[in-house]
Amino acid sequence: MNFDFDDAQKALKKQTRDMLKGVCPAEVPRRILEGDEPYAEEVWRALVDMEAPATAIPEQYGGIGFGYLELCVIAEELGRSLAPTPFSSSVYLATEAILLAGSEEQKREHLPKLAKGETIATFGYAEGAGVVTAQGLTTRFAAGKLDGVKSPVPDGDVASLAVVLSGSADGPTLALVELDGEGVSRRPVETLDPTRSHAEVTFEGAPAVILGAAGEGWALKDRLFDRAAVLFAMEQLGGADACLAMAIDYAKGRYAFGRPIGSFQAIKHKLADLYIKNELARANCYYGAWALSTDAPELPVAAAAARVACIEAYHHAAKENIQTHGGIGFTWESDCHLYYRRSKLLALALGGARVWKNRLIDALEAKAAQVEQPAEMAHAG
Repeated sequence: MNFDFDDAQKALKKQTRDMLKGVCPAEVPRRILEGDEPYAEEVWRALVDMEAPATAIPEQYGGIGFGYLELCVIAEELGRSLAPTPFSSSVYLATEAILLAGSEEQKREHLPKLAKGETIATFGYAEGAGVVTAQGLTTRFAAGKLDGVKSPVPDGDVASLAVVLSGSADGPTLALVELDGEGVSRRPVETLDPTRSHAEVTFEGAPAVILGAAGEGWALKDRLFDRAAVLFAMEQLGGADACLAMAIDYAKGRYAFGRPIGSFQAIKHKLADLYIKNELARANCYYGAWALSTDAPELPVAAAAARVACIEAYHHAAKENIQTHGGIGFTWESDCHLYYRRSKLLALALGGARVWKNRLIDALEAKAAQVEQPAEMAHAG
């Protein structure tokens, strides 16, 4: 079985990388970090112009219908470039939620606008600090109205549409709400990485409609997060690769005692460890990409494994990149901290490492139970 991308997908990868090198040099995320812009409009427009948001949307809904493998290679390059855009919120989460649970009418209404970048959307999940549980949801949906507070909501300050996980009389339910409509207020929330904006969104009788079936919101959220986890992992892989490349370049060019510091064992072994972690993460990402693209039963296991491996790889690579750069790596002027910030932010997206380790254990136990049950039936027969 070949887990590598084909020639067309590699060409798309190169096209995306070349485009992002042109429109998103290191100065762009730094500008967003130090300024008041919530995201880089020129980078978002460039992605829209190359139809990146439409990649996995079927043609009947205004997309180009390439598929998830193509979306995965785009995600990796977005992570490599630190692109400060609402792409992950709008594409990995909101678009996928509508594809997964939306009615035919909802798909035809919203997906063409999402494909063209006319609508930026997001997914409201968290309710402050701590792990969200199905029983602990305080945001409520009833009689077509939404009440409660979601925070932090990724790109909640710029999105015009949101899918919100809420409680209801039937149980956890997904609701679709216009963020520019009545009953909605927003305020920016500061995070470690301001290049990916977040907001606190308050709903006070905001008009909303159900996405999917009432009471099935938690199960739909789990399915959505399995799909989004693979795409976030690909972003983390791209960032980890960029950190390794930065560390290698610096180690080759920085001289101490008349030699490049990369010739010393302490640095060589450090970089070798980075490479090994990155390649382990890549193997898990490619497995996840295959499971996502084929909608395989192994997706929950593959997604959780990719997520855990990439959280660890990106954090390790970002941290050791700073160490390799030495004193200069700790300064504001160095770009090392931009990757460290992004690694910490992405590590918490969709829940942190502990959440995904638990999901991996649960998925493996469920898979083992499925194997044991037919064996027991055969033995009984």
